[in-house]
Amino acid sequence: MMRSLYAGVSGLQNHQTRMDVIGNNISNVNTVGFKKGRVNFQDLLSQTMSGAARPTDEVGGVNPKQVGLGMNVASIDTVHTQGSLQTTGIMTDIAIQGDGFFIERSGDKEFYTRAGAFGLDENGTLVNPSNGLRVQGWMAQDVDGRTFINTATDVEDLVIPVGSKDPARATGEVDLACNLDKRTPLIPAGAGDADVAEGTWSIDKTIYDSFGEEHVLRINFTRVAGTENQWQGSVTVDPDAEAPTNTLVDIGEANNDTNTFVVEFDNLGTLQAAVDGQGDRIDNGTLQVNVAFDVAGATPEAGAPVRQDMVLNLGDVGSVVDTITQFAEKSSTKAFKQDGYGMGYLESFKIDQSGVITGVYSNGANRTLGQVALASFTNPGGLEKAGESTFVVSNNSGEARIGESGVAGKGKLIAGALEMSNVDLAEQFTDMIVTQRGFQANSRTITTSDQMLQELLTLKR
Repeated sequence: MMRSLYAGVSGLQNHQTRMDVIGNNISNVNTVGFKKGRVNFQDLLSQTMSGAARPTDEVGGVNPKQVGLGMNVASIDTVHTQGSLQTTGIMTDIAIQGDGFFIERSGDKEFYTRAGAFGLDENGTLVNPSNGLRVQGWMAQDVDGRTFINTATDVEDLVIPVGSKDPARATGEVDLACNLDKRTPLIPAGAGDADVAEGTWSIDKTIYDSFGEEHVLRINFTRVAGTENQWQGSVTVDPDAEAPTNTLVDIGEANNDTNTFVVEFDNLGTLQAAVDGQGDRIDNGTLQVNVAFDVAGATPEAGAPVRQDMVLNLGDVGSVVDTITQFAEKSSTKAFKQDGYGMGYLESFKIDQSGVITGVYSNGANRTLGQVALASFTNPGGLEKAGESTFVVSNNSGEARIGESGVAGKGKLIAGALEMSNVDLAEQFTDMIVTQRGFQANSRTITTSDQMLQELLTLKR
């Protein structure tokens, strides 16, 4: 039989394989995270009719004479180019811009994918809702009141406990940055309520005790008689309560029996010193006043009231930034920061470009919950497709290098978006036409070879 028949058959078979790959690409044109395939051909064996001859003194060299025996598939590659990103607005949807794969787990088996259409199951675990595979990363750890993520440990399931409680935190610091008007008049002896009100500047700030209950911290500032640059501050907690709260202040280590302190300014209006009721004085660095008050209604077994301590930060000596000042400008109320809060519930969460998951609680607190992990490979084209838009490690892909996004060549994460298929329909339709013509040409080879054989069979007539 003629060799061209078998060459044509190989062409038909392998162009059909190419058409299968193109058809699969087109069918997945809207599949999230899909990576297209590409078929490369190569020639098959060649039959040598005569070998090559080297040149001699009499004649030149002769090239070999070979007849090809057809073609076969050289490779079916997975093309890992970037797909376009589509915004969804769903916070559990994550897209990778750059290299890397999400890690999903079922039991002890790991899968890798670019499809980031995730969701939460009833336990709050971040999963692929289509197959239940669990997304891997690192959960945040809390050590000595400090939250951190250790990316050097093995990856684990990511759990976002929506509705979980965030315990209350007592106020430990209150930062002041008000201005006390230098033009404020002194309060004369025997002054009436109107004069007292005019010569006093009050600051109210909501603070929290260890139970998460709100209290009002009030600081009244009045000019000190006989001085130009001194103000007395009196501190009261819950000033409008029926029973006054026992509130004490000091600058030293132990609370004294007064609730007042004095702040001093220089002639430039900047903070110079603070003095408590016992005469303890600080005039360098950051000026702090210790405040203690008894939490109402809290009586431990010993019967003593529960004492809560906190610090008033007056600011840095000589500074005008986030510091109490004394300028000839209207007094301002600015207790701009306190670090306490009541109990809250996890209401929502957000994911940043590094994959860090931050919980947003009803009490206004933000907590780091975990971080999404990414895997990269030396040869991502060597990964084997395992269905459901997932890949598994093969002998030629290399082992997974796991780490956080944006590190060691891994791309960044974009929450609220998905990576679409990287299939280009124009390219696929063009390849389809080329493949069809190649298939037709190989069929003509078989038809023409058959006609030649038919002519050979008619020679005997």
